Amino acid sequence: MKYARITLTWIAAAAIPALLSAQQTDTSSYAFSLQQSVDFALQHNTAYQNVLLDETAATAKVKEVTGIGLPQVNGSFQVQDFLEIPTSMIPGEFFGGPPGSYIPVKFGTKYNATAGVTASQLVFSGPWLVGLQAARLYQDLALKNADRTKIETSCDVTKAYYNALVTTKKKELLDANLDRVKKVMDDTKAFYDNGFVEKIEVDRITVTYNNLVTEVSNAQRLMDLSMVMLKYQMGMDQSAKLTLTDNIENISFTPAETQNGKFDYTKRVEFQLMDMQLRGKELAFRADRMGYFPTVALFGSAQAQAQRTKFDFLDGTSQRWFPVVIVGLQVSVPIFDGFQRHYMIQQDRVGILQAQNDLLFMQRTIDMQQAVAKTTLTNSAATLAQQKANLDLAQEVFDAAKTKYDQGVGSNLEIINAQTALKEAQTNYFDALTSAVIAKVDYDKATGTFNVK
Repeated sequence: MKYARITLTWIAAAAIPALLSAQQTDTSSYAFSLQQSVDFALQHNTAYQNVLLDETAATAKVKEVTGIGLPQVNGSFQVQDFLEIPTSMIPGEFFGGPPGSYIPVKFGTKYNATAGVTASQLVFSGPWLVGLQAARLYQDLALKNADRTKIETSCDVTKAYYNALVTTKKKELLDANLDRVKKVMDDTKAFYDNGFVEKIEVDRITVTYNNLVTEVSNAQRLMDLSMVMLKYQMGMDQSAKLTLTDNIENISFTPAETQNGKFDYTKRVEFQLMDMQLRGKELAFRADRMGYFPTVALFGSAQAQAQRTKFDFLDGTSQRWFPVVIVGLQVSVPIFDGFQRHYMIQQDRVGILQAQNDLLFMQRTIDMQQAVAKTTLTNSAATLAQQKANLDLAQEVFDAAKTKYDQGVGSNLEIINAQTALKEAQTNYFDALTSAVIAKVDYDKATGTFNVK
């Protein structure tokens, strides 16, 4: 069936991994509307959960960069055991020796210990100030990426939910067709047993019935696969029971009109992300320029040193520890770096121009997507309306043929022909309905009006 081929094409990719993931047994039972399905997906879809974790990591990154500008305090303790005390050469004439002679002398003690605390405080650093802004931009970028993933997840769940509704509705109509044809087949067999019709009429209606049985079986498997796809998109265990409560017939397929012919590009999260990339390029440019400014920092160190001939630093004796305290100001001024920073700034300028071009290209892409989505939705809605009219007409033809047959003025060949036309009309209708649903979701996404609560 054309409908089956279209539907199986886009659910097959996810059906296999979804089945493989069904290793745990979940006996839960759910009755979900579309919104409830989306809510469930946003709580259990692993891709969306990962971007939420990215938000947490981005928040920690901002705090990490902020910490660079806070006081840095470190403690240290060092013990040295001189297996051989260093030797120094002292002029021999200090000790009455001839001029030009040297006497080897060992200075110091076998054991030395140093304990201390060092602290530093960044006073001014241009790259750090810009880096702090970049870290906050990174946090905003993580938030927007979460919004994008939320929209994409919701779109995928919506398409899968509506596809499951379509396949369920198709299965219901095929079941009704099967019941009608079975009744005609039973009546024809009764007429044949009483000698009113020929065997060829029984054979014809039996063939039609058998074909419908096959189609119903295929539709059942297709419906099962559509539920597999939906559960996969939702992050639901495949063994759980899921019932859909929404009605697909309540969807409006009329495109909304854009006010004043202008579109607010910031409604599209992709545009917002592209704009953030431009801001990131601008911050990189500012950071490199700030590299020409000096870096100023305060520092201090307090230490205590001890020398012993025995390892008794902690025995509580009164032997002294000698203090060393230092405070200072450090100013680092870049003078010449081989023009490295100059060329880095040139690259930054090129990056900004590229980001601006990307932003303009994104605007044009959005315009194109909206035009295509609007045309596709308009055509899909028109096709759906036409196919619905054809379906109603085919149903009327079948009902009329069935009435004539029941009254004995028609043949089962008319019913078979009417049933074939009805089945084709149903297939075309569901193809059009599937296309319209997908076009509706794509249009809402393209116009930034997809409803994500």
